[in-house]
Amino acid sequence: MTTETTETTTTEKHDIFSDALLRLDQAAEFANIDAEALEKLRYPKSILQVSIPLRMDDGSLRIFQGYRVRYDDTRGPTKGGIRFHPNVNLSEVKALAFWMTCKCAVVGIPFGGGKGGIIVDPKKLSRMELERLSRRFIDRIADFIGPETDVPAPDVYTNAMIMGWMMDEYSKICRRSTPDVITGKPIPLGGSLGRDDATGRGAYYCIKELERIKGWQPADISVAVQGFGNAGQHVARLLQADGYRVVAVSDSRGGVYHSDGLDVPCLIETKNRTRSLNAVYSAGSVCDCPVCGSEGPQCEECHCGDHDGPKNGKISNAELLELDVNILIPAAMENQITVENASRIKAPVIVEVANGPTTTAADEILSKRGALVVPDILANAGGVTVSYFEWAQNRAGYYWTLDEVQERLHRIMAREFNSIYELMTKHGIDMRTAAYAQALNRISEAIESQGTARYFSNGTISK
Repeated sequence: MTTETTETTTTEKHDIFSDALLRLDQAAEFANIDAEALEKLRYPKSILQVSIPLRMDDGSLRIFQGYRVRYDDTRGPTKGGIRFHPNVNLSEVKALAFWMTCKCAVVGIPFGGGKGGIIVDPKKLSRMELERLSRRFIDRIADFIGPETDVPAPDVYTNAMIMGWMMDEYSKICRRSTPDVITGKPIPLGGSLGRDDATGRGAYYCIKELERIKGWQPADISVAVQGFGNAGQHVARLLQADGYRVVAVSDSRGGVYHSDGLDVPCLIETKNRTRSLNAVYSAGSVCDCPVCGSEGPQCEECHCGDHDGPKNGKISNAELLELDVNILIPAAMENQITVENASRIKAPVIVEVANGPTTTAADEILSKRGALVVPDILANAGGVTVSYFEWAQNRAGYYWTLDEVQERLHRIMAREFNSIYELMTKHGIDMRTAAYAQALNRISEAIESQGTARYFSNGTISK
């Protein structure tokens, strides 16, 4: 399949950017936002599309397409990840940049939103091809990014090593050390302690606030996690360590389920077993037996697939979403909960660790049945918050301890969660609308500080 076909098919099937903008109108009713500020937020500030020639290991030349979108920089430099995925398309990148704009405003950090991506299946590249592609992309967008302009970070199928390559390439172009141009870097290259688990830890802190508000006993709460990458692994690990029953997890190959709870550290080890010190991606899967390592949950040695139904056995990603659990954590890709399956989602609490896992139409279905959705722009904001910490440390040349990073993250996530929860309760609205309303209030304040029609039509300058 060509990249053109992939992009067209994805865009025609679902215009994720148009869907994302529907959140603006829903939240504007409960926000103190000027009409001009609202109109400004409907359009990204700038879009860059690049072609990236790459010499492959076999000597052939391939051309990859890449994007970088800077959505809004009223509150500070744009900030957002770079993803490598075969389904990357412009509508998706614009939506992700819009969400990042709102996410940074939700947690009150001085950034706007940006996002980037390359249409590529990185698992089909050698490590040397992957490095060359990463560096060539930065070469193409170098004039578009910068520590005070646009600060990239890791996203889907990119990681600390790739960020290190990108930072190094930008530094070569500038002929000076620029650790503050990229966040999510390896610790020896200026990365921040606590960045590795920040996204999952931020979601965990949100759940702990819900635990306090609702008086939960962790042992009574069952959890299912769709997506067992970095964020999914860490939130599952932290919750199980607190006594929650993580009964199901999944990755792109499928999932495993046990009603009595899974051994999360064992599953993490299984998922990452084949990773060496120099590896870029894990070749393991949670579908591999956590006891004997065989591919798939059914093996003769430990009889892990001898039970009927999903208990202690293999389940699909679709089945995981519809499990009867107390907390569902979508931590994979966008558009996982849609009108097709929303009515079958049983979990009363959904914590969105992925970006945009629930469509607007599905939101309405979940809201009508009384589900509490902790939205992505709050639940997964721990990642960008610690990225902000990393950027600040790079610029100061002074680095914090792990305890300092986690304490500051906890303080921000708890403060903003409770602020949004109170706004939700006050207006009798869902939590997503409340989160967007909070973001719009903060963005509007910044836009109005530069003047809107209400100021300029007055015609005089107040003393």
